[in-house]
Amino acid sequence: MTNRTAPAFAPTPGTVRAVLRATAVAACVPYLSLKIAWLAGSHLGIPGSSPLGRDGGSLMAFNALTVLMDAAVIVLALLLTRPWGRRVPAWLLALPTWCATGLLAPIVAVFPAQVLAGMLHSRPAARGGGPGAWLAPWVWTVVYTGFIVQALALVALFAPYARERWGHLWRGPLGALPESPTRSARRLSAGAAAVLTLLPAGMHLLWAAGGTAGLSPARVAAQDLDARLNDAGYVLFAVLTATGVLMLAYGRGGRVPLLVPLVAAWIGSGALACWGGWMTLTALPVPAGDPKLPDPLMSLTYAVQMIVGMLVAVAGAHFFAERGAQRRSDGGPEHPADGAAGGPAGIRPGAVRCD
Repeated sequence: MTNRTAPAFAPTPGTVRAVLRATAVAACVPYLSLKIAWLAGSHLGIPGSSPLGRDGGSLMAFNALTVLMDAAVIVLALLLTRPWGRRVPAWLLALPTWCATGLLAPIVAVFPAQVLAGMLHSRPAARGGGPGAWLAPWVWTVVYTGFIVQALALVALFAPYARERWGHLWRGPLGALPESPTRSARRLSAGAAAVLTLLPAGMHLLWAAGGTAGLSPARVAAQDLDARLNDAGYVLFAVLTATGVLMLAYGRGGRVPLLVPLVAAWIGSGALACWGGWMTLTALPVPAGDPKLPDPLMSLTYAVQMIVGMLVAVAGAHFFAERGAQRRSDGGPEHPADGAAGGPAGIRPGAVRCD
């Protein structure tokens, strides 16, 4: 008989989640520290010629807002790993997670490409510190690296939480979706979202290719490789959004797991809505005649991409509500852990294991 020795150390799910939670919280520290320092009057990492030095009260307001936004990452990390997170209503968890996904996904996708492009072209780190630069290069590197770590930690925490709590709603292939009484409305919404996506996708593609139509004077002056890569990222997220919603509405790709178009629509719509909304919000205090004031076409582009993202989010909420209602009407368990043969020992039906 062969003796099998157990591994000296086998981390439990609770240990892994605790490490991921600590990682997410630690990744917030650099950004929060810088923002709090700026709110206190420090100019750490802000060059003397930076336009930020002339933004006054509006800059203070946006700094305070972004402190709250990054602090929300800490709340999410706790919510996904603590027992009280089980009792949070679905929408109260899903909405901030969708926003966090939308804000962080473009950074995860684009910033490494910017750094790599800078290395290949023998430039400093992405968003370098030339004359008139907003921030010192090290600020972008430290902050965006922290954002990427936050994103990866939140994904690693949210994926098992969502699978345990809502996994039954996306189980199976796309072709197995039952007939829906709202199929016509679902297709109409998907078609509207796809058509509207053409404007932001087309404009960002134009800007990524080096075009300047519709850009503000300040944006034209800053139209470098980093900016073009950023626009290319928005094209990617527009394509993800349109592909995801059309697949869900028309059932194309029958053997594709249902989770694939759902994830595409989730990430794409979040990126379009949140960054479209952020760019629209930051333009509000810009006075007339300022070079940073967006051109009307630029403002329209961001407004439409925000509308597309919100339309997809609302359609997604209806989709999941209908899936839940169908499951209840079919007599199936509301959660995958329900039933005698379902959940692990010691876990009540429908509970999410949080440590």
